[in-house]
Amino acid sequence: MLHGIDVSSYQETFDTDGVDFVFIKATEGRSYVNPHLAAQAKRARDAGCVVGFYHFLWPGKAAEQVRFFLARTPEKSGDLLAVDWERTGDGTRASNADKDKSLHELKRLRPDHRALLYCGRSFWLDVDRTSYAGDGLWIADYVEPGEPRIEADWRIHQYTDHPIDKNVADFASPAELRSWAGG
Repeated sequence: MLHGIDVSSYQETFDTDGVDFVFIKATEGRSYVNPHLAAQAKRARDAGCVVGFYHFLWPGKAAEQVRFFLARTPEKSGDLLAVDWERTGDGTRASNADKDKSLHELKRLRPDHRALLYCGRSFWLDVDRTSYAGDGLWIADYVEPGEPRIEADWRIHQYTDHPIDKNVADFASPAELRSWAGG
């Protein structure tokens, strides 16, 4: 298992010791851009980490949200791209159709990148109705690392959010993750 973290604007800086990959929140909806995005991406790249970016999906206009995300994300070949599907700050959520459309649009616009779905265990088990996760499922379930309580195949497991979001990836080596990320 590889070790990684995911960060948002709340973690302006972060430690990369022992970290193989870093996911960075890039955008949300059709208006929010992480003000620390460029510096966070540089920090992760300078540390030799595989880099991923994620977009927090709001209800409606999924294709517009994906275009907003891609227009503002400093992605490079071999970076991972993810859609974050969970409850919004106002208690709403994007529909299954929005989730699927955003992943399909991401794949259409960036066919050479891996597109992942991030969601919590309860969303995967109780809200999801299509089981579509693009190129891979990134599941949040705060249990033993690498042991999420789901039947589905997964690529990344977020197992804690304390003191920072920590993840493991189901790859044998950083080279294997880089190869997979490169398409």
